[in-house]
Amino acid sequence: MNARAIVLTLVLCFVGVAACFADDANMGTWKLNETKSKFAPGAPKNTTVVYEAAGDRVKVTIDGTDKDGKPTHNEWTASSTGRLSVNGDPNSDARSITKIDDRTSGFNVKKGGKKTASGRIVVSADGKSRTVITSGTDATAKSLAATRCTTSSSGFFTES
Repeated sequence: MNARAIVLTLVLCFVGVAACFADDANMGTWKLNETKSKFAPGAPKNTTVVYEAAGDRVKVTIDGTDKDGKPTHNEWTASSTGRLSVNGDPNSDARSITKIDDRTSGFNVKKGGKKTASGRIVVSADGKSRTVITSGTDATAKSLAATRCTTSSSGFFTES
């Protein structure tokens, strides 16, 4: 009977974690829609962004191109506290994300303790597209024009 109780408890915990992530409108794979996006000159482009459950965290994988058209890849993982670890992005070493409502999040990006970018992510009511509005500075602290990027969902993440 104890083994059955332990298995049932583990299953309920797994379902609880999955339910928490299911409520996150960002979960899934998002592909850049360049015709609906506006980029500041020299701004990088995130062509594919994937949000997926990673235990009690959310892992985000970003592929795109830099200002010269060269491929970029970076990953970050968010804990339930909003703290992030960043890998592969030479322009940031810290990020924070704040849930504003069920479809809106705010974010800040830092490099060397200085904020380099901030913005907002808004998922459409139907969950099929999202818009990311970003503003920030370049490596010389020169202010850059805001970037508006629209992505479309290409399917939602499911755990297998």
